Amino acid sequence: MEVKFSIIIPVYNVEPYLRECLDSVLNQTFTDWEAICVNDGSTDGSPDILTAYAARESRMKVITQPNGGLSAARNTGIKAAEGEYVLFLDSDDWLEENALEVLSANLDGEDLLCFSGRRYFESDRAYHDADQLKVQTYLSGMDYYNENALLVRDFAFVCVVLRIYKREFLSRHNLQFKEGIFHEDNLFTPMTCYYAGKVKVINECLYDYRVRSNSITTTNNVKRLRDLLGTANTLAAFFIPKQGLDKTIVYRSITHHYQSVFAYVFKKDKDEIRQLCEWDLYRVVSRTKLRHRLNYLKNRLG
Repeated sequence: MEVKFSIIIPVYNVEPYLRECLDSVLNQTFTDWEAICVNDGSTDGSPDILTAYAARESRMKVITQPNGGLSAARNTGIKAAEGEYVLFLDSDDWLEENALEVLSANLDGEDLLCFSGRRYFESDRAYHDADQLKVQTYLSGMDYYNENALLVRDFAFVCVVLRIYKREFLSRHNLQFKEGIFHEDNLFTPMTCYYAGKVKVINECLYDYRVRSNSITTTNNVKRLRDLLGTANTLAAFFIPKQGLDKTIVYRSITHHYQSVFAYVFKKDKDEIRQLCEWDLYRVVSRTKLRHRLNYLKNRLG
């Protein structure tokens, strides 16, 4: 039987944090949910924790698979989900106690419902203030994207954990995460916005995001740059042929990806990165600003 929310929790070697995450789900004031915990080949005590929680809570389901990364675990969760809406919760983060209640009260058939969160820095045990969002309903995902994607904010706009998604909408457009890459949110979110119809934004802080110094989001290496470049190439190839929409903001966002790659790549890796760049695509998306065009020429010729 369909429930209101499917909470998808990818789990990989997060034993010190997992109980806090799962307790935040169990303590929700809104009770019509299922939690799909995808054990992505953990080698620590995380599987034992999952087994214990699932044994005492029938709404918690555990799926075990070989390690395939965050995207693979999320995709497994999407396939198993039975809820009307899908929410992604990283296993070292947690939800505010009233998160699902607030989300349920604000839903009116939207493809996406967007909310705020706050970051918790483990190094100094301190929270950052939540981003203040403009409360609004949009009739298309691209209207939402164009107004919000480039705003300066504490949380990156692309972060998928600060939205819930109508499951039927994800299924209809076959929206999944590309597996085996970093920056999966950078690829998933613009695609999702392109296909989305009605989108609502509420100014409610419902998610707590733990920032760990050794997390995959704070580790810089050449694979991250390759993957970001691949994301830029893929988005450019997707959006350039599209007709009938204002592509200024999405082109600028894609150009920022290209510029970030060339700004941070080490000299020893530059030849490899240059060979992977789809220069014709980069040229097209760099047209919206003179500064971007000049950067394209600098990167192309340098």
